[in-house]
Amino acid sequence: MKVACIDEWKNKDGKNAFGGTCLNAGCIPSKALLESSELFYRATHEFKKHGIKISAPEIDVAAMQKRKAGIVRQLTGGIAGLLKANKIEGLQGHGRLLAGKQVEFTPIDGETEVLQARYVILAVGSTPVELKIAPFDGDKIVDSWGALDFTEVPETLGVIGAGVIGLELGSVWSRLGTKVDILEAMDDFLFMVDRDIAKEAGRQFKRQGIAIHLGAKMTLAKATPKGVNVEYETADGTQKLSVDKLVVAVGRRPFTDNVLVKDAGISVDDRGFIQVDDECRTGQSGIFAIGDCVRGPMLAHKGSEEGVMAADLIAGEIAEVNYKVIPSVIYTSPEIAWVGQTEAEVKASGRAYKTGSFPFAASGRAKAMEQTAGMVKIISAQDDDEILGVHIAGPMAGELISEAVLAMEFSASTEDIQRTIHAHPSLAEAVHEAALAVDNRALNFPNK
Repeated sequence: MKVACIDEWKNKDGKNAFGGTCLNAGCIPSKALLESSELFYRATHEFKKHGIKISAPEIDVAAMQKRKAGIVRQLTGGIAGLLKANKIEGLQGHGRLLAGKQVEFTPIDGETEVLQARYVILAVGSTPVELKIAPFDGDKIVDSWGALDFTEVPETLGVIGAGVIGLELGSVWSRLGTKVDILEAMDDFLFMVDRDIAKEAGRQFKRQGIAIHLGAKMTLAKATPKGVNVEYETADGTQKLSVDKLVVAVGRRPFTDNVLVKDAGISVDDRGFIQVDDECRTGQSGIFAIGDCVRGPMLAHKGSEEGVMAADLIAGEIAEVNYKVIPSVIYTSPEIAWVGQTEAEVKASGRAYKTGSFPFAASGRAKAMEQTAGMVKIISAQDDDEILGVHIAGPMAGELISEAVLAMEFSASTEDIQRTIHAHPSLAEAVHEAALAVDNRALNFPNK
């Protein structure tokens, strides 16, 4: 098929680039900074335990940011190369869906034209939520993108929202020496994560010096020449906080502004999400919507798989996305990863279940790495032993979760993992031991 891809992303240097939020201002740059800051933290706090003596390390923020920018340029350039190699016409500018599967395209430089399509895929993504009491100014009060571009390490940093983005950004600057305070309006820390894992992760963040204030609802954020004055309410009354920078990371909303005309016939809910079915079909024949602008978790890999599904369906193939086994990862230290249901969700469903866990403190590989914080927890059905959820807090959790995803994709039982030989010594052994622990058969840690 003849394909055109319209995208209007523009970076802060004024240059247009493909790749959207993930490559330019989200997943990739944040992981680059997380890696750099983790190495600095380990050099400062852990190298001496390994017998490595070095002078006090110093952080060069400019060099760190240059490295991050270089990685982003390579990958966005790769997108442009893939479009060219696949004979896809990359159009830079604004696209808007009209009636009759027509697409209005306004290029960066040039006159508006109307394209006629047989099929349309809406993949317009999301944008950070802005609070009226804390509008972004690009300097003192910033969104997640702004927090990735600091040119120096702030002495103090406030973060509104203890979700994935808030924790990752807070971790970056905390490792580099910033005093970080995170305000979370909810009473539960990481409400979407299994309680045992969230509790363990919270302990580790506290040990690292990150202050997480739960049940804290911000009521005022005022930028001053010196920083930002914040007021928030807790069960103990009004609290005050003064910081050099304030990052607002309270979530993201679908970027559907000026993307659809009413005559296009696309249904959008009151939160801006485009309404679709399980195959990402909108109410209009031949028009699909995928990624952050539709229901489900706002994850790059979820959006990518939906894109593949939509393309396959358009081509007449059979395709689906298994929404029950989409992994989630928070790239802090320890990393946090999960797939499937939490124990609370399984309990609420009424299904009889059993659990098993294994701490990384009992892992030889984790000890050798000097990264023993965290655990693996597995939840399985009592009747047929099907794995219902796997939750990990610990080193390389984002990699370890893939075994669980594959197992659950095949509707594996706990016994399947128990009987799978895992290399020794490896971090993956923790998954094996947790599976054994479900049936009180753990080899290297006391059972229940």
